[in-house]
Amino acid sequence: MLLLAHRGASAHAPENTLAAFQEAVAQGADGVELDAMVCGSGEVVVCHDDFLDRLAGEPWEVRRTSWERLRRADVGTRLGFAPARIPLLADVLDALPTHFLVNIELKCDHFEDLGLARKVARLVEERDMADRVVISSFNPLCLFRMAAAAPTLRRGFLIDPDKGWGLQAHAVTPLVSSHSVHPYHAQCTPERVEGWRERGLRVAVWTVDDAQRARALREMGVSYLITNTPRAVREALA
Repeated sequence: MLLLAHRGASAHAPENTLAAFQEAVAQGADGVELDAMVCGSGEVVVCHDDFLDRLAGEPWEVRRTSWERLRRADVGTRLGFAPARIPLLADVLDALPTHFLVNIELKCDHFEDLGLARKVARLVEERDMADRVVISSFNPLCLFRMAAAAPTLRRGFLIDPDKGWGLQAHAVTPLVSSHSVHPYHAQCTPERVEGWRERGLRVAVWTVDDAQRARALREMGVSYLITNTPRAVREALA
């Protein structure tokens, strides 16, 4: 089971920043999970929230704000860390070690993705990283667009625990997932994990910091465990 640092090692550094991804490397993670969206001037930035209220105390909507403005926002201080900046996805991909697995979550709740899937595919392909990238999203349209833009890139559907299980797990997942399925960890049972594996899908669960739960998921056959604390979970599993 590989350990992916959730938004980087976000318990110890500001989420989705270069500092968090560097901390994930230092803590011995096998890779990272990060969030990608298109900003107002067209660049792909690494950020989870649609608006910057929580992260920077600013009411800016990322998809309507230029990179020139976003890059000045401090997304570290309000989270209790040193000042930090939103990075471009290109810069994150260039900074990560060549052995790292990268789970890129496409963040887009709208019908129109502003070219997100196509732009992410191009960034990955330009760096020849297809063999160590997994693309995920809660939005099946994003995964359909990714399949059209880059059919060989590995895709996995994120299952929303606040929406109906059956439709997501049994109808949408087979349509859009070529590599994996990404349920919330509490949705996993031995039977469900076995069923996905029998259909050729790896299972990537989020977000697990509890050692006992991590061990149980490993016993079920989970492939990727997304955690805020990779070092602590690694030590517990050992």
